[in-house]
Amino acid sequence: MQLFLLFCLICLMASSGTGQSPCLPGPKGEKGDRGPSGPLGPPGFPGSPGLPGVRGAPGPKGDRGDKGYSGIPGVPGLPGTAAVCTQDLTDSSCPGLKALQDSVTKLQLAITFTSVVRVGQKYFVSNKQRDSFSKAVEFCSSRGLELALPQNEKENNILTQFFGDGHRMAWMGVNSKKAEGNFRVDLKRRSLTFTKWGEGQPDRSIQDTGCTMLREDGVWSLTQECSQSSLIICQI
Repeated sequence: MQLFLLFCLICLMASSGTGQSPCLPGPKGEKGDRGPSGPLGPPGFPGSPGLPGVRGAPGPKGDRGDKGYSGIPGVPGLPGTAAVCTQDLTDSSCPGLKALQDSVTKLQLAITFTSVVRVGQKYFVSNKQRDSFSKAVEFCSSRGLELALPQNEKENNILTQFFGDGHRMAWMGVNSKKAEGNFRVDLKRRSLTFTKWGEGQPDRSIQDTGCTMLREDGVWSLTQECSQSSLIICQI
């Protein structure tokens, strides 16, 4: 500060002789050369996104991806309308009604016998009584039943369960008239779908009437002695 005041004093003393003040600014000089660049400033704020470009052509189809997880199960549907069954067994809205009533009827009839064996939808029943072939057919038919006639190996073997207590032969529901089917049809003239004839059976020497019997070994044999007493087994 003292140096500045001393300089101003010298200027005042000098200006007294020339009439000009050396302390006043002189005329503007020529523009100097450009100096070196300064340091890089901080980054500015990001600008607004530009407009989307033109969509390119689709690329080739990629490989099939892995199977995803199963989705959440949907909401269960509303319950259906219950069928209204009537006593009419032909009512199409209750297709199982007749089958149910038939099953109950069979069971009610089966329990009236002393011996009952069920195979699928069929019942074999017996009171363990013996009689001739004609009496056996009459006994079953009078009760709305048929003389037993197995339809497969299982039924044939089950019929032998009725044997015992001296019963070793049982009548089968095979037609007894050779002229009506050569012993290969049942009592209603329907072709037999299963047979278990023993060796040399049916006996070709029987010319007219022959009755089929089930032996205790499960084999069928034909006899002309249709009046002999054999076990009566009916089927429901």
